[in-house]
Amino acid sequence: MNYSELKKILDYKYESYNSKEFIALDPVSIPHKFCKKEDIEIAAFLSASISWGQRPVIIKNAQKLIELLEGDPINFILNANEKEFVRFNNFVHRTFNGEDCMFFLHSLKNIYLNHGGLESVFNYGFFEDFKVKSAIAHFRKVFFEPIHFLRTEKHISDPTKNSACKRINMFLRWMVRNDNKGVDFGLWKQIPLSALLCPLDVHSGNNARKFGLLSRKQNDWKAVEELTENLRKFDASDPVKYDFALFGMGVFE
Repeated sequence: MNYSELKKILDYKYESYNSKEFIALDPVSIPHKFCKKEDIEIAAFLSASISWGQRPVIIKNAQKLIELLEGDPINFILNANEKEFVRFNNFVHRTFNGEDCMFFLHSLKNIYLNHGGLESVFNYGFFEDFKVKSAIAHFRKVFFEPIHFLRTEKHISDPTKNSACKRINMFLRWMVRNDNKGVDFGLWKQIPLSALLCPLDVHSGNNARKFGLLSRKQNDWKAVEELTENLRKFDASDPVKYDFALFGMGVFE
């Protein structure tokens, strides 16, 4: 398959899956319930953080988190007392348990009270060298400022240790991309689309290898960089739009 044939396929599949019909079947549907920037950010971050396993279960548990937040994420996180936080102690999504959940909420409170919010934290790291890797590494450092159990650290991947960081890259895609198709939010304006990296999981990785876009066998950070660099050949300004194509074909076809 030559360049033009592959680009035609990827563009067609991107257009097919990047639509409002896709939203209801994806965890991105959870932040789409909100209008306020901070509510969208928090709902998106929490939904992305538990996005592994069966998608209906992910959506169900992400919705449960929103219900526990009383449908008002930023207000609850900033103003709830410790007794109200205890309700999250019984939350479970696979290996993400109540202790993890309560720490996530306390960390988000620290970020919004003391660091200007999620966007500011990611921006600060990005502008160190204009790379998403640095943005994620800085975010992770800030996120784990509060006292926490060591086991919770596994729920925020570390690109400096060669993790693919699929869930964080997906969250960044949601926040940064804006192509007026209605799926991604495009709330954050400082990190350019061209700098984003493709969320890499089993589905997108298998299809990327099938199309010759990825030679590395492991789904790790080096594979993320290789895949994104190859996708830039088809659209240098917005390479991660092809996540819709690679993931969609893997899940729905």
